[in-house]
Amino acid sequence: MIQLKGIAAAGGISIGPAYLLGKEEFVVLRETISWADIPAQIQLFEEALIQTRREIIELQKRISADMGQQEAQIFDAHLLVLEDRMLIEEVISRLKKEQLNVAYIFSEVLKKYIGVFLEIEDEYLKERTADINDVGKRILRNLLGKEKKGLEDVKGRAIIIAHDISPSDTAAMHTKNVAAFVTDIGGKTSHTAIMAKSLEIPAVVGLEGVTSKISPGDTVIVDGTLGVVIVNPDQETLNSYQQKLEQLKGIADKFLSVKDLAAVTADGRTVLINANIEFPDEVPSARLHGCQGIGLYRTEFFYMNRKDSPSEEEHYQAYKYVAEEMSPHPVVVRTLDIGGDKFLSQFKIPYEMQPFLGWRAIRFCLARPDIFKLQLRAILRASVHGNLKLMYPMISGVEELRQANQLLQEAKEELRQNGMAFNDKIEVGVMVEVPSAAMTADILAREAHFFSIGTNDLIQYSLAVDRSNEKVAYLYDPAHPAVLRLVKSIIDAAHQAKIKVAMCGEMAGEPSLALILLGLGLDEFSLPPQVIPELKYLIRSVNMKQAQQFAVEAMQLATGKEVEEYSQNRLAEVLK
Repeated sequence: MIQLKGIAAAGGISIGPAYLLGKEEFVVLRETISWADIPAQIQLFEEALIQTRREIIELQKRISADMGQQEAQIFDAHLLVLEDRMLIEEVISRLKKEQLNVAYIFSEVLKKYIGVFLEIEDEYLKERTADINDVGKRILRNLLGKEKKGLEDVKGRAIIIAHDISPSDTAAMHTKNVAAFVTDIGGKTSHTAIMAKSLEIPAVVGLEGVTSKISPGDTVIVDGTLGVVIVNPDQETLNSYQQKLEQLKGIADKFLSVKDLAAVTADGRTVLINANIEFPDEVPSARLHGCQGIGLYRTEFFYMNRKDSPSEEEHYQAYKYVAEEMSPHPVVVRTLDIGGDKFLSQFKIPYEMQPFLGWRAIRFCLARPDIFKLQLRAILRASVHGNLKLMYPMISGVEELRQANQLLQEAKEELRQNGMAFNDKIEVGVMVEVPSAAMTADILAREAHFFSIGTNDLIQYSLAVDRSNEKVAYLYDPAHPAVLRLVKSIIDAAHQAKIKVAMCGEMAGEPSLALILLGLGLDEFSLPPQVIPELKYLIRSVNMKQAQQFAVEAMQLATGKEVEEYSQNRLAEVLK
């Protein structure tokens, strides 16, 4: 039995056989062929391309049916690789010139292409090597007559073990056969971790070298709550975790019993529990889990995995759908937040040494009013179809808020001139995720209708921790006293100005910290849908006096570890 400790990325427990992803290594022999063999080799290559195209289109259809068209578009880039005439012609040219078997020729051309992309400084284009590698492996598999090996083909409930989860792998994670995943790299706020939470499967990441410690078929226990992975457990450990699974099921049923009730404390304090979504297709799940609104509708994913930019009409239809589906409940649309770890090639954002500190989010939007106002017009048009609000990301000071609002006024005037209806009194909020915004929250509160604390970046910037770097992930600590003090100061400033304050970062979905946040006076929580029932249960189990006392005592502690231990103990008391 081996026990490994990593980063707890998505809670829950799963037990199953290991499925190693990305461990396919093709041995491609170099064979000399005769001139007469060339037509057959070209035919073999063409058939492999056709077969690969069929596989990708089939996978695209499956993902579209399960997760929606937006997710399925991730495979458009794979199809483009198959149509790359330069690659195809180079393979055929070298085949004729060198008279070697086509599988070997293709593998050499593939290595060359991947090498070229890895040398490119543009971070987005460099990331396209994953697409080329994905497609290349599929083509090689078909050339060699090997059996397919991908997440879409997992049989039975399996634990996915990988160095990292690629975009196409993440999309295929929607399959019901994926019980959990474990990776060598990544942090608890990585996009794969967020996806795991949305799919309600446990995940442990940042386990450096885990792919070399687990073999296919090993029995693996994944404890996504504690960040523990146990390989080939003894019978006693296996029995213990199976009992925990049964207990968790009972607890989950208890949480679900209150999902449709209001989040109100025992002494009558009501808070809103909203959902974070990325795609309109997630609205049914959010409603099913009992959300009282959408507190964060991320819109940058609307731009991804496409060569062009979405039109104003596309924006409008997406926002209109969510607004109508959630009406009369609120929907907070965050304007485009690109940069950092999200790259969009169509905007030609230059390579930056420090992308999280660079030309991103509101900075990009203010520099490109053509793109920004298109989105603002669409949000305004959709605002007549429900309780729509908009929110600017990464505001660092009141000057940016004023500049953004000036462009909003211009968008309103353009709609008036075209006779288009919109809600002129739409609420405009600020996402507080930059330390300078937190420290000047009193100034921002005079000109914003509401705040939403984006803890993913606020923690990263405040603690100087790259949240995507597993080597320093242990320093990324939502319970750090500095973080709690910042959160309290933001809430106090908002309430002094008589505006509401929400939290939409991953910290809002941490049950162990929920009671402290409640005690600090947070008005709204916005979190992954599957956590909503548990949070409602917790809030309904305490009174405000208790929660305020929890917050006071937690704020007196010296370290994040002490806060975490304290909050876990209080949580256990409430759940008795």
